[in-house]
Amino acid sequence: MRDEWEHAHTDHTRPAQRQTSTSLAESESDWRHHLEHFTPNGWLLRNNAMTEALTSGKPMYLLHTTKDIDAIRTSRQLHVSTGCLVGALYCSPLVTQHTGLRPHNLGTYLMETKPSTTPLVIEVTPDAPIKPKGIDYLHLGPIHLRTYLRYQSFLTPAENEQLDRTILAGLRAAAAFLDTALRNAAGHTTPAPAFIDMLSDAVAGVPFLGYLYFEVLSEYLMLHSVTPETKACAEVGELNNRLYKRLAFAAVDSMGQLFDLARFDPRCLRLVQLIEGIEPGLGEGAAEYVRRRLSHLFTRTALHPSQDAGALTFQGADLGTLREAAPGLIGQMVFREIRYLDRYRHLYHCFEKSKALEAWDYWNAEGIPTPFNGVIPKGEIGVNPAYPRSAVRIWTARPDGKGYLHPDEEVTAVLTPHLASWWAPPRRRETSNATDGSRVEAVPVARSPIPTRWSPVNGVPA
Repeated sequence: MRDEWEHAHTDHTRPAQRQTSTSLAESESDWRHHLEHFTPNGWLLRNNAMTEALTSGKPMYLLHTTKDIDAIRTSRQLHVSTGCLVGALYCSPLVTQHTGLRPHNLGTYLMETKPSTTPLVIEVTPDAPIKPKGIDYLHLGPIHLRTYLRYQSFLTPAENEQLDRTILAGLRAAAAFLDTALRNAAGHTTPAPAFIDMLSDAVAGVPFLGYLYFEVLSEYLMLHSVTPETKACAEVGELNNRLYKRLAFAAVDSMGQLFDLARFDPRCLRLVQLIEGIEPGLGEGAAEYVRRRLSHLFTRTALHPSQDAGALTFQGADLGTLREAAPGLIGQMVFREIRYLDRYRHLYHCFEKSKALEAWDYWNAEGIPTPFNGVIPKGEIGVNPAYPRSAVRIWTARPDGKGYLHPDEEVTAVLTPHLASWWAPPRRRETSNATDGSRVEAVPVARSPIPTRWSPVNGVPA
């Protein structure tokens, strides 16, 4: 169990440590070297302001935005969210300067786009320098699968059968692409346009691919961008988060109302147009980058480390075999599919609290009061609600009109190890438009209404 959590964390300041499948044409170390040394902003993987703040051992100042400040004051509690940080209070860094607390560019973006929220300043005083190990949600698949198998008895036989049937149908629909990705990871070269179009079609069957696709393009943009805006971020040790925000909202019309990466599936022509629209000059290399990088990451996150990537095929494989050979992929599919069972809202805390307890235990043992999103150190950082050796204080924040925040009124509340309310994006059916490669949304699949309860956090479900 602990090995799985270790495998799901990344320390960008150290050489790659993970065991990976055999037959890969490029290792994790190869990619780390390439990204760090051969992209304009790759040096920020190792030497960013957030990592320096973590390892300094000094108090950390973080920004959290909430819609529910009155509920927090009344209950005197803050609950944590699930998603990419598993079970932490979703925040972004603040930098102490003589003029006030300067928000990270991610925090500035959040305040600009969430004007109805209240900004909070969270002060975390650690007991020691913090290890810069971030949780990489793309590697959580084996943990999702193990948790499901552990609590499988909580579901009825019909529910388990429905889950298996849906996952197997998705795998069969996407099997040709999944095999293509494995072959590319092992050194075979599929023409990039054909690869991207196959990927786009496969997202409907395997929604996890939408997340992987988006994260690869986010990495590409943040590490390769050379705009004045990106350079200004780099000068203060930050990757530019606005790039991938623009990508998401441009790629999916309704992403501003519902941020759901299962709907991220641009075809090749559209992909190039999107990237060129964000930064002219980066579109030309985007498709080939996705082909190489996504094939590698898919194989690393999907397969068991003992598996030979060159020998496995998804076509015709049964679900039992794939649980052993590709636990990462099956776990990610279970995690995203189980939430659409009608009773899952009542079982949510059984499954998700189990994972959160394990994460808190791992972070406490590793000395991590402030875990961050380790897919890439872009400034998504949280507060571990169960850490026993750090002091936490909370204030409402007063903006000064010059871009800085100042602690205003201290909030008498504690961060508690309780998960915020269950939430799942509504499922949608989509059909392809063969003339331009875009997606046309059809009528959403009917679901029972989701009950609403106050939630004093604004995490982004993954």
